[in-house]
Amino acid sequence: MPTTPVIDTSASALSALSGSSATKKDDGSERFLKLLVTQMQNQDPLNPMDNAQVTSQIAQINTVTGIEKLNQTVQALSGQMLQNQALQGAGLVGRNVLLEGNQLAFADGVGTAGFELSSAADNVKVEILSPGGRVIDTLDLGAQNSGRSGFEWAPPAGSSTDGLSFRVTATSGATVLSATPLTTDRVDAVSTTGDTLTLELARGGSTAYSRVKAIS
Repeated sequence: MPTTPVIDTSASALSALSGSSATKKDDGSERFLKLLVTQMQNQDPLNPMDNAQVTSQIAQINTVTGIEKLNQTVQALSGQMLQNQALQGAGLVGRNVLLEGNQLAFADGVGTAGFELSSAADNVKVEILSPGGRVIDTLDLGAQNSGRSGFEWAPPAGSSTDGLSFRVTATSGATVLSATPLTTDRVDAVSTTGDTLTLELARGGSTAYSRVKAIS
């Protein structure tokens, strides 16, 4: 018959294993330890836990404690990162940001926007669209390298520029390439919701900071 391990379940022994209740009141290891002791007190005398089982249970106590401490550290770091984001975001107010979008931004009567190509193109065409989606002008930009490029468009004198957008078509031979439209907008305010930094844009409304591709 296996030798039954001698377990001291006195108050002093429990205190030595679990530590001061004042310093570990919120530590899950104390609760875990009490469950382990109860399990050993009620074990079958003819089939007792062996030393390997006891060691395994105590190792689990350390694992639980480590996980709890890790979670607390991660939460603290997340809070610090959010505070840093908020401070950085305050410096964006009044600046222009580049992000995905197909709206033209006008200044001094000239519309500007851009696009990003996945690979070099033989020909790039930009169509200027009315608020209703009608093509009102077309720009042939010719060959363009991969990456980001910008363009300007001057509307006819006296025409409205409200709600104008654009569409980019890029080709390499007979292959149509991926082209992401890019627009600029001014940051009017910033706010934090949960762990997300949100920008309030002049034209685009609320948008997540993670959407920003560049700042000017």
